[in-house]
Amino acid sequence: MEYRSSVEILTEWDIVAARQLGRNEAKEVGFGTVDQARITTAISELARNIYLYAGTGKIEIERISDGRRVGIIIIASDEGPGISDVRKALEDGYSTSGGLGAGVPGVKRLMDDFKIDTVVGEGTVIKATKWIR
Repeated sequence: MEYRSSVEILTEWDIVAARQLGRNEAKEVGFGTVDQARITTAISELARNIYLYAGTGKIEIERISDGRRVGIIIIASDEGPGISDVRKALEDGYSTSGGLGAGVPGVKRLMDDFKIDTVVGEGTVIKATKWIR
């Protein structure tokens, strides 16, 4: 069932495009409206972080199945500055841009699985998975 689509994040309008793609993919896979909103919100936060902190990057959405269940994995990748303190970045309220600091911790709460791979000076890849219940 693997199927992947993506949006390059170059402008603020690409954040909107990534959100729409995510909602469409979630709907096609069979998520209900509440989980569609969770997925869309997670994509919005990840895409906005790419735009704000890395400048450019990509949001990929992959349909997945483990034989028992189906879901979506969101892959947010960039070649930006990386995250120097992942533990701190996962704290509610922590922000280096003056925002609310709810983005990355919020994504982790909205999704079922969450993983950050980052190297300072090289970039970041965040993978967030949501399964249909």
